[in-house]
Amino acid sequence: MTTLANPLSERHRWLVVAVLLVAALLLPTPAWAISEAALRGLRVPAQPAVIDIGDILSGGPPPQGIPALGFRGLTGVANASPEPRFVTQVQAESWLGELEPVILMRLGGEARLYPLQILTWHEIANDTLGGVPVAVTFCPLCNSALAFDRRVPVSEAQLATLRAAGNTTVRDAPMPADLAEAYLQQTRSAAPEHVVDVTFGVSGLLYNSNLLMFDDATLTLWSQLTGEGGVGELAGEHLVRYPAQIVGFAEARAAEPDALVLSRETGFSRSYGRNPYVGYDEIGSPAFLFRGPSDGRLAAKERVITIDGATPVAYPFDHLAEARVVHDEVAGEPLLLLWAPGTTTALGGQAIANAADIGAVGVFRPETDGRALTFELRDGEVVDAETGSVWDVTGRARSGPLAGSVLEAVAHDNTLWFAWAAFRPETEVRTPAGAGER
Repeated sequence: MTTLANPLSERHRWLVVAVLLVAALLLPTPAWAISEAALRGLRVPAQPAVIDIGDILSGGPPPQGIPALGFRGLTGVANASPEPRFVTQVQAESWLGELEPVILMRLGGEARLYPLQILTWHEIANDTLGGVPVAVTFCPLCNSALAFDRRVPVSEAQLATLRAAGNTTVRDAPMPADLAEAYLQQTRSAAPEHVVDVTFGVSGLLYNSNLLMFDDATLTLWSQLTGEGGVGELAGEHLVRYPAQIVGFAEARAAEPDALVLSRETGFSRSYGRNPYVGYDEIGSPAFLFRGPSDGRLAAKERVITIDGATPVAYPFDHLAEARVVHDEVAGEPLLLLWAPGTTTALGGQAIANAADIGAVGVFRPETDGRALTFELRDGEVVDAETGSVWDVTGRARSGPLAGSVLEAVAHDNTLWFAWAAFRPETEVRTPAGAGER
């Protein structure tokens, strides 16, 4: 009789056990495929849907079992949660390590830092930044950090449906011109007539091992990795997305010294700073509750920088770390990718502050004030050839004639290949040398 070897190493077998134990400890019930009855418990109709309901799995928690911050609450589904609070960088440095990953967001002339040590336990922070209502999100099962506008686009007919259903909490307004323009650029479609201001909660459900968010007005389930409505009234609709970069705390505070930091004072007791997914991003380790297709062009857990669009592209993180400065073109638009050391992984060691330094990547338009720039590495620093100014990985000029200038950030994701490839199988994988699809 032939005996088949176990395909997982001893360490990987323990990782599977550890992830399941995390689910058992953090989340009160085991995973199962959901049913239409389970959706009704969330008050989400099974139709319309643009994803197969049979592919949605319960990760264990009830709605808001992992509590999104700033969720307004939904009668019969989940209670409201406290608004996110913020502290100064000096106050945060007592508990936030210099290399710890934070999400840096710049919007409307304001910048804020959202530590992954907090978002690992909450996954969504409903906030207002630069006067814009945003949801800053992190799915630890995909290492996906994304930010969306909380003004959800709806048509006149959809708004009428919401009102007819007796939803008295709907906060609607005409679609703002700037939001309509962003919607057109991102979806290549004209924007609907209205928006509804919502907050997002954590549904406890997964699709392709990715967080499914739900909103408190339309009750749609949204895929966090793509910002697309999957099931419910707005299935097939898209959220407007904003650039959000994972970068180390020291790097972020040097670039934005006045930016406030999401506080640990959340109203919940959690082991902030501890990683409940130890070793999860290790190459060869299994993805939790992933039943999607496998794309063998890269290892399932390989970290990639991705850019969505008509032709999605992905850059292997390790190749970017080797090149450090990459000029490319996507959809006819010039693109700059920068890598720098100084950021730990949120999914490696038990303590995030002591995890491996994997570095950070920023994605930008290589121009300022209409002037195209060419970047290169000189003596370990990123310098533009035109002025000799020195730039950091957040896109800010630290010194030289352009000191203080900030490059326009491009929305991207710093994620794991298995998840991205499941949502975007048509993705072109590029190396820094521009070798194209493989």
